[in-house]
Amino acid sequence: MSSKSILVIVRHPPHGSSWVREGLETALVGAALGQPPTLLFSGDGVLALLAGQQRGALGQKGSAAMLEGLSLYDIEPLWYDRYSLEARGLTLDQLMSGCQPADIAGMIARHDVVMSF
Repeated sequence: MSSKSILVIVRHPPHGSSWVREGLETALVGAALGQPPTLLFSGDGVLALLAGQQRGALGQKGSAAMLEGLSLYDIEPLWYDRYSLEARGLTLDQLMSGCQPADIAGMIARHDVVMSF
């Protein structure tokens, strides 16, 4: 059985919902099953990549620890949409290490399965 390439797109902010955590958990499941996905952060999802991420106002767990551990599962680099970053007034210097800008259209075209969170 041939493996399919998987792209997980995180589009929601890190706090206020469980979307980011669910996207990261989906990526980890793929990696645990021997199919490490590509992880792309777009829209408000780029906020999850900010260095020094803390718990949310409602006591939600922060996503920083999960993000930092993804390389242990061969999920690297962490890709981001540079236009989303710029639209939010952010720069690469504000992101955690290991982040790379992505060609979103090309990335989507190269993957067999695309999941959006």
